[in-house]
Amino acid sequence: MDYYGSDVETDDCKKPLLQRADNDEVEKAPACCSSRYGLAVIACYGFFVAYALRVNLSVAMVDMINTNMTGNVSSSLCPSQGPPRPKHNHSASVYDWDSKTQGWILGSFFYGYILTQIPGGYLARIYGAKWLLGIGILGTVIFTLVTPLAADMGAGYLIAVRVLEGIGEGVTFPAMHSMWASWAPPLERSRLLTISYAGAQLGTVVALPLSGEICYYLDWTYVFYVFGAIGLLWFVLWAFLVSSTPDAHRTISDQERLYITSSLKKELSHSSESVPWGSILSSLPLWAIVVAHFSYNWTFYTLLTLLPTYMNNILGFSIKQNGTLSALPYLGCWLLSLLGGQLADRLRETCHFSTVAVRKAFTLIGMIGPSVFLVAAGHTGCDYVLAVAFLTISSALGGFSASGFNINHLDIAPSYAGILLGITNTFATIPGMVGPVIARALTPHNTLEEWQTVFYISAGINVFGAIFFTIFGKGVVQPWAFQKMHSHDN
Repeated sequence: MDYYGSDVETDDCKKPLLQRADNDEVEKAPACCSSRYGLAVIACYGFFVAYALRVNLSVAMVDMINTNMTGNVSSSLCPSQGPPRPKHNHSASVYDWDSKTQGWILGSFFYGYILTQIPGGYLARIYGAKWLLGIGILGTVIFTLVTPLAADMGAGYLIAVRVLEGIGEGVTFPAMHSMWASWAPPLERSRLLTISYAGAQLGTVVALPLSGEICYYLDWTYVFYVFGAIGLLWFVLWAFLVSSTPDAHRTISDQERLYITSSLKKELSHSSESVPWGSILSSLPLWAIVVAHFSYNWTFYTLLTLLPTYMNNILGFSIKQNGTLSALPYLGCWLLSLLGGQLADRLRETCHFSTVAVRKAFTLIGMIGPSVFLVAAGHTGCDYVLAVAFLTISSALGGFSASGFNINHLDIAPSYAGILLGITNTFATIPGMVGPVIARALTPHNTLEEWQTVFYISAGINVFGAIFFTIFGKGVVQPWAFQKMHSHDN
């Protein structure tokens, strides 16, 4: 049967109803206890693991460095804010890595991460996303567990392990986007995707302070063992509770399966169809996402890898305080990404805002707002309360972009969403590769002026990306994505 969208009047807005051509309504399946929202929760846990494994080195690095070595800073620019360290946490090895080596170690993850972006989206489309994503994160977990051994063997070995972690984790976002192309009804995309990807911010929020506590009371090696164990538990849940498509799910209700497949009937092409690479690569709306994704990630990855260093070397926070305060910006980002997802879908579903208007508005707020407060944070001097407040507001506002450019792939080409995300995330990974290296090269003496330069560069790139997406972004399925399209939106 063919399906089409119709509008039924409500008090102040219109509420879409999915109907079949013979006028038999297909009821919207309840969200509570549903398989699609269950997938979102387990996916959230998965991205929690992925980002916890990605960022824990940023905090551990503060404790891994021999601060008595010439060239490494042993005291902060601002007065120390922390208590003296207990003597029992000096049992782990420390290393004579200079600032440049630290930058390469922190950035090495992304050299592997970039390699599996496009292959991840393609393989997920052909073979299914479940096992690709699961094995990718499992590989990252295994290499995380051997990180202390690699560090003892030398910086080169640690860099190699981080590259391998990146290779495993590189498939996660393309595979998840590909899975949501089969699971997320169009008018629930913002909600479902922000719930699942909010795990990234939540993983950062938990990993940063918990890593600081572990370093403070135990030593830095336990950071990798604890989060590795958490990752192993997730893989077991993922293996037994998740399916790549609604049709393959063992416990989904017939009502929910019909609701999902009916809502996506007019948007998906068969996975056996050839990929229109030429049309994809020449699509200006796709390049608008590329530019926005690259720009946003420049700021995100610079702070993700170097915020603990800034907290320690400039603001003078101890390792215990460092993790907690470094997590505050990502707590704000997590909260606003979830709230933004609810608001974005409400604006589209019940108040008939166009998809493109919502995506552009949330992108502007989520990129220009952070730029303003990031620059302001660089001019707070040693006022650590104001500095932390501005950095928190900056990252928190970035959460709105989760309902902006970040999920626009599913709007313009749901059948190829995994491949499109692989393409955009390939370019968006470059900031993770070069951002920490450039930032550390610009801050050899850890002065406020040097860090202001880092913040200005990040803010400028962010503003450019937001403007580019606003001019060239689109909100409807593109002609090359499906031959006979029926769009629910303009």
